[in-house]
Amino acid sequence: MTSLATPAVDLAHRRALADIWEGLHRSQKELSPRFFYDRRGSELFEAITRLPEYYPSRTERGILARWMPELIPTLGCRTIIELGAGSGEKTRSILDATAPLAGERAYVPVDVSGAFLQQAAQRLSADYPGVFVKPVVADLTDRLRLPEPLPQPWLFVFLGGTIGNFSPPEAASLLAGVRSRLAPDDRLLLGVDLRKDPAVIEAAYNDAQGITAAFNLNMLRALNHQYRTTFEVEAFRHWAFYHRELHRIEMHLVAMRATTVHVSGHGDVAIATDESVRTEISCKYDRPSVAALFGRSGLRLAEMEQDPDGLFALALGAPTDA
Repeated sequence: MTSLATPAVDLAHRRALADIWEGLHRSQKELSPRFFYDRRGSELFEAITRLPEYYPSRTERGILARWMPELIPTLGCRTIIELGAGSGEKTRSILDATAPLAGERAYVPVDVSGAFLQQAAQRLSADYPGVFVKPVVADLTDRLRLPEPLPQPWLFVFLGGTIGNFSPPEAASLLAGVRSRLAPDDRLLLGVDLRKDPAVIEAAYNDAQGITAAFNLNMLRALNHQYRTTFEVEAFRHWAFYHRELHRIEMHLVAMRATTVHVSGHGDVAIATDESVRTEISCKYDRPSVAALFGRSGLRLAEMEQDPDGLFALALGAPTDA
């Protein structure tokens, strides 16, 4: 029987296994949050965005609904490129605001979960027949290959506070990559979770229904399924807390008993009782820290809109020479 795996797919698989192995050998064991998003993980995250404790999604939607009808016609951006698009539901406010623009319009949703992304793209294509929808399956940290041609100017969109999943140097590197794709009239719209009462933040990551815990634990199931690791899912529990000095949430999986995981092609890793594996960070921002992040990325903070309660904000970045 002939293998259907291509060299590129095989290389990506081996790199993922190497990343898992390397992460589990750090002094603080760690797994990349990109491993959250198999199909089930994407569905669970969408469920999280509807939780009463999880303020970012509904707050961001409110800012988008209020600001986009004014902003988008001013910018004139006819291509929307959304990083980490997920279901693309929040982007409807942006697409609606492009309707008065003359000429062709395009929407390029980018996400790591291919099946989930394709379903979202089909729904949006049906609902926006005047918009060319071209999904791109890619990891945000990879060099982005965009379909061509795309009508200009472009608006890169990175919503949901997902930039917080990267440390400040990693975030600056990611945004610098976006900056390298921007022409003078192009812009970046970035969603940022704001610094606030830590109790409000912690509640969003420890919901009463346990959906965030299920999302966190699903990473291990996804790794076992896709990469044939041997995590004992039932041996771990969810743990999330706010690190005040670093202004970030940390999400971990804590071993309730000693356990061993096998990583194909590498070997076994022992995890001790009460030892944790960090699965996500979520950095929180304020206006000065957003401006500093943009500055390190070759961008300037053009505008920033937040909700009346100071929970969440959208920041518009422009090339420093524009």
